[in-house]
Amino acid sequence: MDFMPSAVLLSTVADGLSLYGVNTNLMYYVIGGMIVTALFTVSSYVGMDKGLKVVGNANAYLYYGLLIFLFITGPTLYILRNSLGGLAIWLDNFWVWGLDPIDIGGGPLTKSWTIFNMCMWIAYAPIMGVLLAILSHGRTIREFMIVNWILPAVFGMVWFGIWGNTAIDMQISGQLDLVKICAEKGSLAALWSFLQELPFGNVMVLINIVVIVMSFVTAADATLTNMGSLCVKDVPIGTEPPARVKVVWGIVIGAMAVVMAAFGRGAQGLDGVKSLATIGGAITLLIFALMVISAIKVFFGKQTEDVYSILEEEE
Repeated sequence: MDFMPSAVLLSTVADGLSLYGVNTNLMYYVIGGMIVTALFTVSSYVGMDKGLKVVGNANAYLYYGLLIFLFITGPTLYILRNSLGGLAIWLDNFWVWGLDPIDIGGGPLTKSWTIFNMCMWIAYAPIMGVLLAILSHGRTIREFMIVNWILPAVFGMVWFGIWGNTAIDMQISGQLDLVKICAEKGSLAALWSFLQELPFGNVMVLINIVVIVMSFVTAADATLTNMGSLCVKDVPIGTEPPARVKVVWGIVIGAMAVVMAAFGRGAQGLDGVKSLATIGGAITLLIFALMVISAIKVFFGKQTEDVYSILEEEE
């Protein structure tokens, strides 16, 4: 499934580079795909401590810098007030939006966001579960929940609060008609138009291109490790699969991403990738259901009793 965000990355960066007059033809997608594939494959090849950890930390500092910059230069008071109000509305409608089949909020909300988002993450759940298992080895449940659940959720609320409310303020004040740009040119064009309206707009576009690439390299690095772990038997808990396995998966994912991005460019290609992600999630849902049944069987079956017996003997 990771070739889908790879294709989205190439299409997104292509729209950003086009602002600087770069010709994003077929050759761009081939060369760009090769460069991105090399980046996340090498990062995965050298291991999590030398690759994923270094790139992830650098990317995190860039994210923090962007948040601070936008919070200071943007409509600070509006961001604070609207973020708090938006959080209240979200909490008030949490169950309605989360369980709405289509009849309450209508098709645009359900089809374009809720169901797509759910299917996308269902498709990633088996793979990301392996990564979380590797990262959580040797740590307490409290540490796992804080680092993997609470802090990412808080960061997401802060991120969307600052960036989203800055964009809303631009729309309301008449500084930039993002709704019109989305309707006429697509969401990618709206993204880059928004960045250009920020202070030091051209510099912000370049910085965000770097951040997008680094974010993807981090995610793809982790995914290669996960997929490699699924292809190798008897891998000790907390260790990585052989580097050659990760390289093979990196080449496969990169090649598929180049084909998808090159022959389905721009907003049309992005919509196609989203549709494929939804289909992939629906297929994975069947596997996911079997995994849930297996987990229940393990927790309440004879295997659990055997584990407890072994632990008691060790004590």
